[in-house]
Amino acid sequence: MAELLKLGVLISGNGSNLQSIIDNIEKGSIKALIKIVVSNNPDAYGLTRAKNHGIPFAIIKNGDYKSKEDFDTQLVNILKDNGVELVALAGFMRIISPILLKAFPGRILNIHPALLPSFPGLHGQKQAVDYGVKYSGCTVHFVDEGVDTGPIIIQSAVPVLDDDTEETLAARILKEEHKIYPQAINLFAEGRLEIKGRKVFIKS
Repeated sequence: MAELLKLGVLISGNGSNLQSIIDNIEKGSIKALIKIVVSNNPDAYGLTRAKNHGIPFAIIKNGDYKSKEDFDTQLVNILKDNGVELVALAGFMRIISPILLKAFPGRILNIHPALLPSFPGLHGQKQAVDYGVKYSGCTVHFVDEGVDTGPIIIQSAVPVLDDDTEETLAARILKEEHKIYPQAINLFAEGRLEIKGRKVFIKS
């Protein structure tokens, strides 16, 4: 049996994507093991999700560090100490510094609630509703130095309805997030992702 990919998941809030990853691991559709969940918010409900499944977790508060670099150095230490091979951002509300990128080159994934490159940054769902697009969705991508600019792995589209609000669209997109993020993680675990320039190729 192939060795399981060692995963670190970074959260700041509810952790519904974390739950989706956990559920898919438990049913065998992701060949990975979550070694550590890290939150910068001690009150994140995602920590309760980790506890409920017996997954180790760590809390590192933003205010305890003088700089983003100091914070990320500690974050890297925690991930490395737990043998993490792939880092999955799951609602982690911080901009990543080069320290984390250099520690895990090509090994950090993020899920974004919009069809990138449209509507990067915060409130992608509100941006989509306000702009009047007919379709939005979500994107799993590799993380690079920019904000939501890394090479795209998988996208899923949903229609934007005439009466949609930020909340109703977000709920519809979230269902798709829970489908494609586990898929992307498993593709990585199976060694099927190859980055060439800006493009990600999925090997059969």
